[in-house]
Amino acid sequence: MNVDVITLFPEWFDWMRRPRHLANAAAVSGLDIRCFSPRDHTPLGQGQVDDAPYGGGPGMVLRVDVMAAAFEAIYGVPAQQVRQDRRVVVLSPRGRPFDDAVARELAALPALTLLCGRYEGFDERVHQELANDCISLGPFVLAGGEVAAMAIIDAMARRIPGALGNEQSLDRESFSPGLEGMVEHPHYTRPAEFRGWGVPPVLLSGDHAAIEEWRRSQVRPAPEGGAMLSSPPLSSQEDTPQ
Repeated sequence: MNVDVITLFPEWFDWMRRPRHLANAAAVSGLDIRCFSPRDHTPLGQGQVDDAPYGGGPGMVLRVDVMAAAFEAIYGVPAQQVRQDRRVVVLSPRGRPFDDAVARELAALPALTLLCGRYEGFDERVHQELANDCISLGPFVLAGGEVAAMAIIDAMARRIPGALGNEQSLDRESFSPGLEGMVEHPHYTRPAEFRGWGVPPVLLSGDHAAIEEWRRSQVRPAPEGGAMLSSPPLSSQEDTPQ
């Protein structure tokens, strides 16, 4: 599988070749992650990639001519033809929500391009003429699409054959079909007692049928808006797109 990321910060993705599941997917199934900067291919002077929006307003917009030039330099075909041969995804709050089913869908593709927005995002003609999909990591705004791209690659790569040491875990993890889309049961390990905090006795019983019944009883529907573990999350005031 080939995954291309078009981003103003390609060096941010260097670390993604090191985690074990990504390295395994590369070695066993040929996962190839490449990163490109549109600045390297812009037809404009001084590395310009953006411009002020028509109609006024704050922020800058990534230009369609710059993105088209990057497509043609990277793929060697007319820019509009790229989406005929691969999935081209704009990462934007306007996109369809990313979830486990979408991760599985993308993992089955032979080729994928992720477009990381910055500033106020892409000129709408990038959505309409160059891309064929749009995905949102969630109902919040990031400074750019890079973190969203990393999350998508990480979630997707786990489902590529050879990525995990035990692929059966994919069938019993949170949101999987094996759990009917629900959240996995709690896990415990040694020590059995710590500062007065114990482990459910059934897990120490050695009764595998009872343990399996307990685990099934602990599976829960996914919480609305995510689970709060202890402290409330910090809010973000960023106003630039995923």
